[in-house]
Amino acid sequence: MTGPVIGVVGAGAVGQILAAVLLSLALPGRLVLVSRRTEQAHGLVADLEDMALSVRSRTRIEAGHVADLRECDAVVVALRTDFTNSAVQDIRRGGATANAPALGALARELHGYEGIVLVVTNPVDLMARRFAEVSGCSRVYGIGSNLDSARYRLLLARCARVSPDRVSGHVIGEHGDRAVPCLSSTTVDGLPIEGPARAVVEGLQERPALIRAGIGRTRCGPAGAVISTLRKALGLVDGVEELSVPYGDVWLGIPIVFTGGVPVPCCPPLTRYERLSLDSAASSLRDAYTHLPAPAERNPA
Repeated sequence: MTGPVIGVVGAGAVGQILAAVLLSLALPGRLVLVSRRTEQAHGLVADLEDMALSVRSRTRIEAGHVADLRECDAVVVALRTDFTNSAVQDIRRGGATANAPALGALARELHGYEGIVLVVTNPVDLMARRFAEVSGCSRVYGIGSNLDSARYRLLLARCARVSPDRVSGHVIGEHGDRAVPCLSSTTVDGLPIEGPARAVVEGLQERPALIRAGIGRTRCGPAGAVISTLRKALGLVDGVEELSVPYGDVWLGIPIVFTGGVPVPCCPPLTRYERLSLDSAASSLRDAYTHLPAPAERNPA
């Protein structure tokens, strides 16, 4: 068995797609699946074993417990509690009160874990911060702004009728209503963008609703963002990911340059409007964090 050991917490929509992609790529040598519903984890393992034979994947798959995650090089947190999201604005924040206790409980059980933690659970900027503060883990990243950035580059490439790899640009700030497209530093073939930028921003804001209306919940996009980040955070490739990390006294998305797995924040130059928008996102996230349920105390033992 070769390759890193990767754990996935949550066997719902994102967890299922992510596990299948990890398996098909044979990225991990061992894949540990953890769910609060034991039968769900075992069922997913059985389904993935069937897939592994067809795609000739050498990844070893197993259902595990939280304690098994300490053996992993990286853990992806994609848990989601059962709740009905009735929010019409700040939709990604709709699960904050419901998801925070479950995420905090997981963080307590993984206190002192030394591997990489990628948080997918929404609202990701708040949940990544909560996980890091409760667990004490030093390598925690929130997945979300890199998905926004991928969508941004894709939509801009379509408007400009070029390949997406010819577009360079970032979306930073909140993974939510206060995302900040960095229009001033976005380029196509190294040249500043013109024309369709505002239409692209509108398309970026509308895209999550389009996906929800069609399939109920985003799953493939977040899974792709996780795969891309895992490769860089594990030092398999170098590159940039827009991830939720500490920004002053809050957590929000900024570009991170990974070289040999070592992360270095690298925020692009911002116009005054972009800076104010980023500060507004930070202020809103700061306030929202104070309204999360307080994390339960750890047992002294």
